[in-house]
Amino acid sequence: MTGHRIYTTSFASVYPHYVAKAEKKERTKAEVDQIICWLTGYSAEALQSQLDAGRNFETFFAEAPEMNPARAAITGTICGVRIEQIEEPLMREIRYLDKLIDELARGRPMEKILRPD
Repeated sequence: MTGHRIYTTSFASVYPHYVAKAEKKERTKAEVDQIICWLTGYSAEALQSQLDAGRNFETFFAEAPEMNPARAAITGTICGVRIEQIEEPLMREIRYLDKLIDELARGRPMEKILRPD
């Protein structure tokens, strides 16, 4: 994979920003973890193991047990770009996560954030 710096950025270095963004809007770390586990198929323990290992985004998503098929229902814009128009698969996965965290921070109910399978 070439290009974007985010691919080689440690997921563990960005994770606290996801949590802080949620907590600033009265949401919880547990909700952030629930979203990440829903999207990637990691268990809570496996997620913590990935964080402890300092995996970069590319490895974090490559090692995900099973990406949720319902993620295709995630649409809209993130950073001014329509998610459904992102061609690079890894960037699309990263933006799916960004969008879900944004929805959490905006107060959307968890049952709507976690699209039905």
